[in-house]
Amino acid sequence: MTLPIKLRILKSSVTNPWFNLATEDWIFQELDAHSHTLFLWRNSETVVIGRSQNPWVECKTDKMAEDGVYLARRQSGGGAVFHDLGNTNFTFLSPKDGYDQQANFDIIINALKKLGIEASLSGRNDMQVGDRKISGSAFKHATDRSFHHGTLLVNANMQKLGDYLNPHPLKLQAKGIKSVRSRVANLVEFNDSITHESLSQAIIEAFCDYYGKTVEIEELDEDSLKQEPHLNRYYEQMADWDWRFGKTPQFNHHIETRFEWGIIDLHLEVAQAIMTEVVIFSDALNVELIEALKQALTGAKYTVDAVTSRLNDLKQQPAAGSESSWITQITDFEQWLTGQMVT
Repeated sequence: MTLPIKLRILKSSVTNPWFNLATEDWIFQELDAHSHTLFLWRNSETVVIGRSQNPWVECKTDKMAEDGVYLARRQSGGGAVFHDLGNTNFTFLSPKDGYDQQANFDIIINALKKLGIEASLSGRNDMQVGDRKISGSAFKHATDRSFHHGTLLVNANMQKLGDYLNPHPLKLQAKGIKSVRSRVANLVEFNDSITHESLSQAIIEAFCDYYGKTVEIEELDEDSLKQEPHLNRYYEQMADWDWRFGKTPQFNHHIETRFEWGIIDLHLEVAQAIMTEVVIFSDALNVELIEALKQALTGAKYTVDAVTSRLNDLKQQPAAGSESSWITQITDFEQWLTGQMVT
């Protein structure tokens, strides 16, 4: 006996990326695996990195912090992408035995056709209009369910996409995955009246058309966190610094400079966002200072705040030599290092 198809449509009114990525995890882990679920959402300005990526290589985290841009790490793999309110994101959850990846792409392509845009599938992951990429997708599978999520470029700020996704020009040698940048286009180039709302409605209609039934749209907001304790747990994980930065693959940071009191050639080994090994080569006369700097930094988080705190503590310790020179040299080193760090 064939069970009737169950549909569920969720739409987020929240643009916090940690909420929306947490909702994706909640959908994948907790929702009825026998239901075909569609989730539509968009984020405020955010760089989203893959589970195994290094944020300090993939994006300019210093500029992001300055501009109030979110950093989010998703559970799945893949490359770094920039989201803003000009992106519409879609998520499909299906039972494993009823999963049809081509059907998901057909739903999006049919939705775009309703808006006068002829799109096609390119390879396994992407959709394009002509030779311009307008969408990328990723997939995840479990024993009883399958998951397909993707992004549609509606009216994304392409300049900012370049601003935040260009790797920082420092000597970072990473073991993570570097993202491949693709030639992309916004959907407004093909239909200047398209919006997140009109596209979302078209996708909902195409989803219902495909399955031959309609269901009520469920709006998700911050109150959903209070009503769903598991969703709140996923949100706290996504927002946590240790998840976003601490899951970073091991990398090396090598920088050097010359002060009036000597050359500093600094090598940092960073694992899980902690400076696990610090090597300093220097011709400075005060060898005690160099040793003290190494000890102060070893074991510290790779953040400006952590470095500043450690070096401020060092300034309070008994000086090796002149106290004024000790404080001045530590201050010189601190200002230089925190200016070079990509956090």
